[in-house]
Amino acid sequence: MSKSDEKYLPIEDYGIIGNLQTAALVSLTGSIDFMCFMRFDSPTIFCRLLDADHGGHFSVQPLMQDMVTKQLYLPDSNILVTRFFSEEGIAEIIDYMPVNEQELNLAVIRKITTVRGKINFKMTCAPRFNYARDKHTLKQESDQAYVFVPQTQTQPPMRLLSDIPLKVDDTDLSASFTLTETDTACFVLETYDNKKNRTGSLHDYVNDTYKDTIRYWQNWVSKSTYNGRWKEMVNRSALTLKLLISHHYGSIVAAPTFSLPEAIGGERNWDYRYTWIRDAALSMHAFLQLGFMDEAAAFLQWIKNQSTNQELQLMFAIDGETRLDEYVLDNMDGYRHSKPVRVGNDAHKQLQMDIYGQLLETIYVFTVHGGDVTYDYWKIINGYVDQVIKNWQEPDHSIWEVRGAKREFLYSRLMCWVAMDRAIKIAERFSFPYDILKWHTVRDEIFKDVNENFWNEERQAYVQSKDSNNLDASALIMPILNIISPFSERWKKTMDAIDKELRSDVMVYRYREQKDEIDGLKGREGTFTVCSFWHVECLALMNETEKAKEHFEKMLGYANHLGLYAEQLGMKGEFLGNFPQAFTHLGLISAALQLGKENKSPITSSYISSQKMK
Repeated sequence: MSKSDEKYLPIEDYGIIGNLQTAALVSLTGSIDFMCFMRFDSPTIFCRLLDADHGGHFSVQPLMQDMVTKQLYLPDSNILVTRFFSEEGIAEIIDYMPVNEQELNLAVIRKITTVRGKINFKMTCAPRFNYARDKHTLKQESDQAYVFVPQTQTQPPMRLLSDIPLKVDDTDLSASFTLTETDTACFVLETYDNKKNRTGSLHDYVNDTYKDTIRYWQNWVSKSTYNGRWKEMVNRSALTLKLLISHHYGSIVAAPTFSLPEAIGGERNWDYRYTWIRDAALSMHAFLQLGFMDEAAAFLQWIKNQSTNQELQLMFAIDGETRLDEYVLDNMDGYRHSKPVRVGNDAHKQLQMDIYGQLLETIYVFTVHGGDVTYDYWKIINGYVDQVIKNWQEPDHSIWEVRGAKREFLYSRLMCWVAMDRAIKIAERFSFPYDILKWHTVRDEIFKDVNENFWNEERQAYVQSKDSNNLDASALIMPILNIISPFSERWKKTMDAIDKELRSDVMVYRYREQKDEIDGLKGREGTFTVCSFWHVECLALMNETEKAKEHFEKMLGYANHLGLYAEQLGMKGEFLGNFPQAFTHLGLISAALQLGKENKSPITSSYISSQKMK
C-alpha cells in the first residue's frame, strides 16, 4: 500500500448511523467520513471516504499514545459507541441520529466522555458541500454555535452547537478540550432554521434524544418473530436494512454510499443510493419473514405510486424520480484512487425483466402473511403480467446490470416464470379474474424454455445465458424460489459445477470474468457475498444441514466488527463495493431462517396482520 493509500481506512473499519432519511459512516478513529445531506441521494457534506484530502469530515480524536480502538452498537439499536483505550485512560464517543419523520429536522449527535483518566481531545468539523464542489462561509451565533452557510442553494445551511467554545479555522470549526473522569462534551450538527430557536439546554436535548432514539430502535426490533440460533446477527442485519429505508417515502436504498470500488483502482464504481425494484422487493421479503409488515406495506404502496400512469423501471430515486443521469465527479480522487467517481446510475435505462418476478414474489409472501391486495392493486399487477407476457423472450441486462450487449439471461427467464407463477397464486388466493389459459400457457412455455435452452449438456449445469458455456451464481435462486427441486439430478449437477468453478472455500463469485467481458468492464472483482449466502441456503434445502451451518458460521466470520457487510469480499477478506449493502444483509437473514427450519415445512411465518394495501 502506498503512502497516499494509507490516508484511506479499510471499508470494514466503519459503522453506520442514520435517521431513516440519510445515513453517516463513522470510522474506528472517531471520524464521520461520509454523509449525504439531507437525503440518501443528496450530495455529500462529508466525503473523506472518497477523497482523503478534500472530501470533508467531522472528527473527534482523543490525544493519547498507543491507542487501541473498539466499536459496538448499544444492544438492539443503531446507536454507535467508539471506545479508545490507552495506558493514559479510556475515552468514549457515542454517535447517533435522532429518528424524525420530518427531513428538515436532521441532526447528528456526538457525545464524548472520559471513562478513566484525564484526556485531551481535538474536534474538527470540516464540511464540504455538494460533493466538495461548493464553498461556504461561517456565521457566528455565539462562541458555542456557528452556522455553515453554503454559497449555492444546493443544500441548506447547517449549525454546529457545542457545550464548549469553538474555534474558527478559516471556514472550518475546531475545539481543543480536556475531560477528566466522567466529564462529557457534546456536539450537535443540525439543519439550520433561523426561524426556530432551541429551547432548553443542549445537555437536556442530548439526553432526551438519546433516550428517545434507543427506545425507538429497541421497540422496533423487539417486534421480530425470529428467535433462532443467530438472533444477534439477524437482528443486526434487520436493523441495518431498516436504516436504509426512507421513512418519508417507504422506499429503500441498495446502499447508502456511491463509488466504493468493486476492484481497487478499477472502474467498477457505482452509485447505489437509489431504490432498485429487485433489491427493495428482496429486502421486504426479508422483513416479512421476520414479521415486519409495516415496512412491506409502505413499500408496496410506494410501488403502487410509481406504477400509476407509467411503466415500472428497474430503479428510482427514493422519491420516485425516474431520471438518474450518471456523471463523473472529476474533483474527487476516489477511494484509494479508484476512478471514476460516479454519481447517478445509467443502469436505470436498462431492460431487466427479472424485476417483475421478485416484486410479485414479495407481494405473494405479503398475502401469505395476512396482507391484503385490493382490486385496484390487482389491476396494476395485471399490468406487470402484461409486460412479462410481452417481453419474456427479449434479451436484457438482467440482475448484474451488464454494460455489454443484451443477452437472454437465465436469471431473467427464471424470474419471468416466478412472476407468472406468483401472479396466478395471488389471483387464486383472492379469486381475482384473470386469463387462466393464457397465463398458465405462458408460465409453462417459460418453464420449458428454461429447461430446454439453458441446460448445457457439456457443462452439466444451467448456464448464465442461452447458447453460453458460462456459469452464474444467480442460478442458486432456483431451489430457493421453488423453480426446481433441490433433490433433482439437474440441480445437484449444477451445484457441483458452481462449487468447482465459482466457489472458493465458502465464498462464491457471481461469475468468472470471461474473454468476452460479459459485463462490458475490465478488472477483477471480489466474491459476491449475497451469492455465498444463497449457496448456504441451497445446502440447507438439500438437507446438507451440518455443511450449511459450517459455511454459514464461516461467512459470519467475514462480517466486520459490528456485524456489517459490503457488497463483495476480496482475496484477503477485505470489503469491496458499496457499504453496507442491503443485498448481503437480506441474504444473511434468508439463510439463517432456512437453516432454522431444518426439514420443517417451508411456510415462513404464522404472523398475521390486518394491514391493507389501498
